[in-house]
Amino acid sequence: MDEVEDINRLIRELNAEGQTELSGEDSARLNRWLDTLLERRGSDLLLVAGSPPCVRVDGAVFPLKEGPVSGEEIEEAVLPALPGHARSQYAREKSADASYARPGRGRFRLNLHRERGRAAATVRALPSEPPRLAALGLPPGVEGLTRLPRGLVLLGGPTGSGKTTTLAALVDEINRRDARHIVTIEDPIEYEHPHRMSLVEQIEVGADAPDFATALRAAMRQAPDVLVVGEMRDPETMRIALNAAETGHLVFSTVHTTDVASTVSRVADSFPPERQPTIRQELSMALAAVLTQTLLPRRRGGGRVPAAELLMVGYGARQHIRKNALQHLHQEIVLTRKNGSVTLEESLARLAREEAVELEEARARAAHPEEFEMYLRG
Repeated sequence: MDEVEDINRLIRELNAEGQTELSGEDSARLNRWLDTLLERRGSDLLLVAGSPPCVRVDGAVFPLKEGPVSGEEIEEAVLPALPGHARSQYAREKSADASYARPGRGRFRLNLHRERGRAAATVRALPSEPPRLAALGLPPGVEGLTRLPRGLVLLGGPTGSGKTTTLAALVDEINRRDARHIVTIEDPIEYEHPHRMSLVEQIEVGADAPDFATALRAAMRQAPDVLVVGEMRDPETMRIALNAAETGHLVFSTVHTTDVASTVSRVADSFPPERQPTIRQELSMALAAVLTQTLLPRRRGGGRVPAAELLMVGYGARQHIRKNALQHLHQEIVLTRKNGSVTLEESLARLAREEAVELEEARARAAHPEEFEMYLRG
């Protein structure tokens, strides 16, 4: 109880001061870690009690040359960087996400949470502007997702697979080319989109709306052409997104999954059993495409490169989704290649042939080895 009260006391003091910028020793410590992260061109700063601060570079984790930090030190360094609503969320739920901007040094996504009763944190460095879609190295069919007139597009992949980056690049592509009204709902906002050809509104959960479902329901009344839901977290958000896609909007969202079939399954399985047949029916009509991706170490020069699986949903896939015969979706990807679909194996084989990744690394990621070898031979 004393520890919880200490957290609440610190939060009350910060909120009373209206503090949004770090100062003093806390500022020096967190900012020093972040400077090291940027100097090493890392993606994440990892703070775990009992361990030195660590940075992730090209997927690997390296400790900094300093002693272990305590949970109290992590909390004191990171908590003041959170805005008021995130501090309150951390006090209630023991976990909170927020963005943090350092003038001249970029923006970061903060996650402060608890593990084994102690504070821990992950801080991700965010690029100053959205990446260009062509620079990501995704299959050519992915660009076609930005030209869909309506429907639901799901992006799947494990944590750290680049889903948010791909989503930002898709939005940027539309923003540069089309005169549309784009509304994004994120927790937190990671990439800031300037107004280009499109008008872009970015709603941050916690700061601008209490949750995804409430924000999405309100966004439907704002005459959007394109809706971006940062993450499908609950059945209510999924239901509203399906309805938006069915009524003429183009909706993008992400799901933590590994392949096309599990992405489709995750949506339907989030509802009570008695509702799942109806949801599968709605999903079969609303779904336009499913893109899943994973990151592999680049063979030369460091960094990572995405391998992707893309299903452009057609008549056959809709029938399989409706009947819950999702094991047939892989074959649908093969059958609809002319429409832009691509299997993971084809994507992996292309990367191996181009020597972008090690052959054995690509071979190990293939779910259908015989198909991989066939594409590898060309």
